[in-house]
Amino acid sequence: MLMNALEILYEDNHIIVCIKPHGIATQSKQVGQPDMVSLLKNHIHKTARAKGAPYLAVIHRLDQPVTGILVFAKTPFAAKKLNQQLTGQGFGKYYRALVEGRPPKTEDILEHYITKDSRTNLARICSPSDKDARLARLRYSVIPARNRYYSGEYEARTDTSELDIRLDTGRHHQIRVQLAHIGCPIVGDTKYNPACKEGDVWQEICLCAYRLDFRHPKTQKPLRFCLLHDS
Repeated sequence: MLMNALEILYEDNHIIVCIKPHGIATQSKQVGQPDMVSLLKNHIHKTARAKGAPYLAVIHRLDQPVTGILVFAKTPFAAKKLNQQLTGQGFGKYYRALVEGRPPKTEDILEHYITKDSRTNLARICSPSDKDARLARLRYSVIPARNRYYSGEYEARTDTSELDIRLDTGRHHQIRVQLAHIGCPIVGDTKYNPACKEGDVWQEICLCAYRLDFRHPKTQKPLRFCLLHDS
């Protein structure tokens, strides 16, 4: 993705809201690998014509294969206020996922304990008593076919369901591992879907962070950014 291809939904002196595409990391530790932080810093530096590296704080993240809406803070004040909202459940984070099969219930709340394996960077469902176990909770509902976000090449498939998801917690690979655990792994997920093999031709995981609600860190005005016209 080139810098001039950045999809910026909103920007002012305090925040920048943009769409992260598939395949781009939110923030990468690998030198020379493009990520959203470096791309946005380049954008800010160019448009503001400021000297030195601009300030940019990561508030929340999306997995590299996942696309969707992210907000970044452009000042330490904005970062502090946004992080307070994030930890205090002030953020509304909504996703659409196309999954294999159909969940056992049309709508439900999933609660599991999750732990992360630092060696493999994978998450797994665990016992509450396991070391580093953290509670993961999300809410989902099955979307009628007429209101699907994912269509086109997937319309011919009758063995999938589309879910609308709200995250109550933000754990590592949470949506991916919880849906796989109930027998509905996400289409295109090479980590948790047995039908997808890592090493195959790159597949775009069918998981999109389509809506983000929060309050502006300075004005406290409620903000909503959405990729769907009917939400």
